Amino acid sequence: MRPWERWTFNLAAAVVAVTGFAYFWMKYFVESADPFAVVNHPWEATMLHLHVIASPLLLLIFGIILNSHILKKLGASKMPNRTSGLASFGLFAVMIASGYLLQVSTDAGWLRALVAAHVGSGAAFSATYVVHLVISARLARRRPAASSIREVA
Repeated sequence: MRPWERWTFNLAAAVVAVTGFAYFWMKYFVESADPFAVVNHPWEATMLHLHVIASPLLLLIFGIILNSHILKKLGASKMPNRTSGLASFGLFAVMIASGYLLQVSTDAGWLRALVAAHVGSGAAFSATYVVHLVISARLARRRPAASSIREVA
C-alpha cells in the first residue's frame, strides 16, 4: 500500500468516525431545553451532513486499497495482522451496506434494525481498525528499514 493511500484512508475513516459518533451522541444523548426543538443539538444536522459527505470518499479510498492491499493480504495464510484485518473488512461491509440502506428505508422497524446494525458495525469497525493500525505500527518498528523501503516501492 502506498503512503498516500494509507493516509487518505486513515483521514477519511477518522472524519467518518468522529462525525458519526458526534451525530450519535447529539441525537440520542443530548436533550434540548426547547420542548418544540426538532433537533437536540444545533450541530446535529451538520454532523450528519459531514458524515454523509465524507462516507463516499472513504468508500472510494477503500476501493483503491482493496486492490493494492486487501486482496493481496487475503491470499496470504499466516499474516500476523490477519485477524484484525479480516474483522475490519467484514465490519466495513456491514457498516457500508447498513449506511446505504438507512438512506433508502422508510419502514420504522427496518430503520431501527438498520440503525442498530450501522451504529454497532461502525463502532466495532472503528475499534478493530485502530487495533489493526496499532499492530501494523508495532510490526513496522520490528521490521528492518530495508524491507519497509521495498514495500513502499
